[in-house]
Amino acid sequence: MKASQRLSDLTAMSVDLLQDELLKLKKEQFNLRFQKATGQLENTARVTEVRKDIARIKTLQRSKTVAASA
Repeated sequence: MKASQRLSDLTAMSVDLLQDELLKLKKEQFNLRFQKATGQLENTARVTEVRKDIARIKTLQRSKTVAASA
């Protein structure tokens, strides 16, 4: 999925949905790290995608909390 399309999907989510998505991505990141350690990781680019998605979600969560408090 393209980053801009992914970003538009994420901005439409509520804070609770973003938290759920963040939890899902962190679990996936753990599984990818485990696969890498055991030598079973096939798609190495997915590690970078997951890291960037986590950063996007954290950024959106922060901006939404700042906007809500302002």
